[in-house]
Amino acid sequence: MTTVVELSVGHWLTLHSLIVMLGLGVYVIASHTLHQRRHPSAAIAWVVALVLLPYLALPLYLLFGNRKVASQRPLAKGHPAAAPVPDLHAPAARTQQLAAAMVLPVAAHYDRLHIHEDGVQALHALRNTIDGATRSIDLCTFMFARDGLGDEIALSLKRRARDGIGVRLLVDGVGFYLGGRLDIKSLSAEGVEVALFVPPLHSPLRGRTNLRNHRKMVIADGERLWCGGRNLATEYFTGDATSGAKPPWIDLSFDLHGALALQAQQQFERDWGFATHSAYPESPPAASVSSPAGGSVGQLIASGPDQLDDTLYTLLVSGFFIARDRILAVTPYFVPDPTLLMSLTLAARRGVSVDLLLPRKSNHRLADLARHRALRELTAAGARVWLLPQMIHAKAVVIDDELALVGSANLDQRSLFLNYELMVSFYESTDVQRFAQWIERQRKAAVPYRAQSSSLWRETMEGLLLWLAFQL
Repeated sequence: MTTVVELSVGHWLTLHSLIVMLGLGVYVIASHTLHQRRHPSAAIAWVVALVLLPYLALPLYLLFGNRKVASQRPLAKGHPAAAPVPDLHAPAARTQQLAAAMVLPVAAHYDRLHIHEDGVQALHALRNTIDGATRSIDLCTFMFARDGLGDEIALSLKRRARDGIGVRLLVDGVGFYLGGRLDIKSLSAEGVEVALFVPPLHSPLRGRTNLRNHRKMVIADGERLWCGGRNLATEYFTGDATSGAKPPWIDLSFDLHGALALQAQQQFERDWGFATHSAYPESPPAASVSSPAGGSVGQLIASGPDQLDDTLYTLLVSGFFIARDRILAVTPYFVPDPTLLMSLTLAARRGVSVDLLLPRKSNHRLADLARHRALRELTAAGARVWLLPQMIHAKAVVIDDELALVGSANLDQRSLFLNYELMVSFYESTDVQRFAQWIERQRKAAVPYRAQSSSLWRETMEGLLLWLAFQL
């Protein structure tokens, strides 16, 4: 009997070792061939899981492990070079230089920028964008809710399609379910083209189920862009007016005209092509229009699995390191990786005024619990953290009155490393100051964050949560 047991244990250990070796081999080969660069904590987590729990970890890795779709850097041949900039140590100039190195679209002209003060203004601008289109409407969102706001926008899209306007709607495959399952049949029946971005239940893209499209944009005729952090749901605009118990979230969006809108449409074309498995441009858009005297320029910053580089993350780290006077940021979730956190804390230690605005309590409890270790380091370095009693969903970073990054990306590892995100980089100092003023107006209602002394239990729990940081 003892011999039989020993043989059984021996066979099990042999089988276990083979499965571990198989899992590690798949991990190494996939990481090398697909250029899957990961933060060290994520890499360690996968390796430990594949060694200790290979039967569970290997299927999860095959399902969720790949975070990049782009396997090589697009050729930049034929793309116009960015205009020479005089001071490469200034945040705006460095951002343009790095963006060019990562083969992002060059800075393009825009005008008639409207920053929406609240959800009412944002909804008014959204209606105008849809109603003012004469040829095409392209709409991309993470979530399209089946509520009063979502129903109104759906009716507007149907009406414009009946008017002969080409209407395309791209909704994330997970956001589709979170929003209550949009009525695709009725939209399609009226002539609206609808596509889901990587549906989780029947995705043909192995290893990419966890890569979500978090971009939010509406483009009319390739000439007008409505963009920001708002999903198409009531809480992002007007709140629940029936009960009065659910005020709207505070969020940030904007609209503009010009060549920047055309670049956004070209980005939509690539996302649409990826989602529908149809032909789409392989290289970044080359649209660039020289600004007239006194004109404004901005830059489309797409980040995510379709970019070889971690574009937004790179620009943020660089901007924080070279900031001279101030960094002003607002985000609903703050779970940075060590390098991003270090760049912020070093900025505060060398005298840069660092202000971070967060909701006191967000809609993601785990993200709230995981943020305290980073917030303690920030405040200890001299940064000021502000907590707003209301839920604020805005995403923006202002550096030195020279650069404002505004759009859909949160300052957490999911947004910076996993999601498809879209930010716009504004370089016109007047517009940068307008975004800063919007953040400052929200900050007036906030209270300073007071760091609590950490205990062994708190440190342990926060450390375990940070292992899940990519999912927060």
